[in-house]
Amino acid sequence: MIGLALRSLKFHKGGFVASFIALFFGATIVIACGGLLETGVRGLAEPQRLQAAPIVLTGDQGYPESNKVFRERVRLSTADVSKAAAVPGVQAAVPDLSIPAVLAPAGGKGTVTATGHGWGSARLGSYRLVQGGAPEAAGQVVLDARLAARTGAKAGDRVTLGLDGTLATYRVTGLVSGPGEAGTLFLADGDAARHAPQQDKVDSIGILTRPGADTDEVRAALADAFADAPVSVLTGGERGRAEFPEVVTEGKNLVSLSAVFGAMSVMVTVFVVASTLGLSLQQRQRQMALLRAIGSTPGQVRRMVLAETFTIAVFATALACVPGPRLGQWLLGRFVDAGVVPDVLIHRAGGVPMIVGAGAGLVTALGAAWIAARSAARTRPTEALAEASLQRRRLNWIRLLFAVLCLAGGTVLAAVTANLDGPTASSTASPAAMLWTAGFGLLGPNLSRLMTALLHWPLRAVTGFSGQLALLNAKAGAARLAGAVMPVMLATGLATALIYLQTTQNQGAQQAFEDNLRADLVLTSVTGGMPASLAGDIGKQPGVAAASAYVPSSGFLEPSKAEMAEYDGKGRRPKGDRVQITGVTGTGIERTTAIRAVSGSLADLTGDTVALPESSAGGHRIGERIPMRMGDGTVVEPRLVATVGNQRGYGAALMPASVVAAHTTDGAVPQILVAADPAIGADRLAAELTGAGAPSPGLRAADRAELVTASAEQNDTQTWVAYLLVAMVVGYSVIALVNSLVMATGERRREFTLQRLVGATRGQVMRMMTVEALLTALAGLALGMLVAVLTLVPLSQAVLARSVPSGPPSILLAVAGAALVLTVGTTLLTARVALRTQPSAAIGSRD
Repeated sequence: MIGLALRSLKFHKGGFVASFIALFFGATIVIACGGLLETGVRGLAEPQRLQAAPIVLTGDQGYPESNKVFRERVRLSTADVSKAAAVPGVQAAVPDLSIPAVLAPAGGKGTVTATGHGWGSARLGSYRLVQGGAPEAAGQVVLDARLAARTGAKAGDRVTLGLDGTLATYRVTGLVSGPGEAGTLFLADGDAARHAPQQDKVDSIGILTRPGADTDEVRAALADAFADAPVSVLTGGERGRAEFPEVVTEGKNLVSLSAVFGAMSVMVTVFVVASTLGLSLQQRQRQMALLRAIGSTPGQVRRMVLAETFTIAVFATALACVPGPRLGQWLLGRFVDAGVVPDVLIHRAGGVPMIVGAGAGLVTALGAAWIAARSAARTRPTEALAEASLQRRRLNWIRLLFAVLCLAGGTVLAAVTANLDGPTASSTASPAAMLWTAGFGLLGPNLSRLMTALLHWPLRAVTGFSGQLALLNAKAGAARLAGAVMPVMLATGLATALIYLQTTQNQGAQQAFEDNLRADLVLTSVTGGMPASLAGDIGKQPGVAAASAYVPSSGFLEPSKAEMAEYDGKGRRPKGDRVQITGVTGTGIERTTAIRAVSGSLADLTGDTVALPESSAGGHRIGERIPMRMGDGTVVEPRLVATVGNQRGYGAALMPASVVAAHTTDGAVPQILVAADPAIGADRLAAELTGAGAPSPGLRAADRAELVTASAEQNDTQTWVAYLLVAMVVGYSVIALVNSLVMATGERRREFTLQRLVGATRGQVMRMMTVEALLTALAGLALGMLVAVLTLVPLSQAVLARSVPSGPPSILLAVAGAALVLTVGTTLLTARVALRTQPSAAIGSRD
């Protein structure tokens, strides 16, 4: 039977080529997403400034006993330096600091952003002086030679450095050459410690081992010494995480993106491969009926079909392992261009993504082949030929059960989506779209009959005799029609649902930003940050109605003492819930934003205090201590002084700006919101706050319109990344659509020839096929739009508090137009090719 299967491949090239294409592209996309997922999970970057240290200690960015991460850099205590130096085998423990800086040469070529470090850490990257000497006293700096070339600075020059929200003049004592970014500069160790984002903290510790010491043994000893502390001991390629913590923090964006779209790709692949193989095997019912009629057993028929499918699947999935990783690497490059992930993140696609991608294709193909062959194999020999001619396809109980489960799952997820906060609603909306699609796909033949009945009279009235013949064909070949309609539904439903999902989420975030912003001006600094106390100074300036610092971050609301007491070591330990944290000035935040206290007073936000959104404050009373973890993992228990409105999930916990800034990576206030006195106006106030008499040097002002535009551009950039992945999934669905239409139409040569022999002209056959193509397109569009509506209405309710999603109508028109053009064009082109076959050849080839 295996030999028969292999020999039969050449007699059914169309179906096998279609199955090969579906498997190949599906496995390629799954492998690419799997590679991106592995890249995000590993979070690797080549060490640069720390490459001379065989071992590096840094703070553990992971939330305890969880796969969540802290968004701000987790730093080490300065005491850890001496602790590490005392470990046997350690020759030197060298602390490293990264300080945001801005360089402005005196009379030079403008300002550039840079990163400052202590001179003592230069030996960790094998830097060498190429001009001048080391910075030995305060007010001295050494520049990377590439940075000096960009600014025109040289040894002996004086430059202005913006550090820690201040501007000061430094003398360039030398230039260095070494690895790492071009924007590197070195300060005297005392200056570096003074301007560190967090006092008494270091970013990482480079370990230089003694000559002859075994690196693995030293690493194990360091791990034992810091076993009870949140410290990561890194070697090899892992050391890059200490230098670039964003590969861990921002790499999680890649994990979530690739996981969501990878899972979606797997589901689409299952759907497409199953429907393509099902259609291919359905067209061979006559052959399998003949095999049964001449004495083949059900097992022999099943083994033949499985052997054919296995042969195709092995070749298709094996070939997909070549372009799959390359597609993943190309996608990673696009994510880097959009700023979603750092450019130092190394693409890693090992064997697991290939095994998952190939395995998904193989299992799906064999499962679909077994199900498709099962009905033919179980048919009695005396009924086999009649079954093949009538193309009857009953809805068995297994198919019905899975359809009901999918539709029930879609209903549950729709209800959950409608009750979620805006930012998280898409996490259930996307799976809901796939469940609706799968449920309708399982009911394909029955839905096709229903759509044929609904469209019967309109099409017949418009198309006359050709339409009547096409509708009769549709009724007689409901299974074949379903095989063509379902890919149209998949492509249009997913395209409409996923595109409008992104536009709705984008509009929700933008609307929340605009509704929340009440400030007339936003101040930033050329130094990259400002001290928290500056907001209070600006609030006292003439013409300023109110001012508030604005420090975005995130952290975790920890389990309450009652929850921990209930746990008491039994079962799973309660985990914290992620919460956005914003540092503000309590006296100015209500005048510069739409945030309002529901209970308590925001003016009490001073010192060790917090204001929580109502949704997060359930069960807590004003005055109660709230256990939290800040963005850098520090455990705090601020006092609850107020609760604020939820803002449809876009709200945040509010804390004093000085408290939040002290636990961020940069350690400074990035923005100050300013409300202008109507008597002076925003333009005049901006000139006064940034002019010669400014309260702080280097301030820059942007008005509300500029901020709204910048926010929209940022949202568009992030949405573009999602569009790219959506385009990949939808593109695959379109390939499946064309694939199925070519296969469904191309196998009807015998039918067309019989029509020609009884007197039909080519034109009449083409008009009949035009009506069939319109029926297929309209039925697929109707079902696809139903999938989109069932997905988008709950999402819109959660995000925009209305039933209509946001987005231009041109998207819907483009999707509908593309579906019509592809369906009608592909069907007519294939039919035209089929009609070229001579009648005697067509009849003989099948009989």
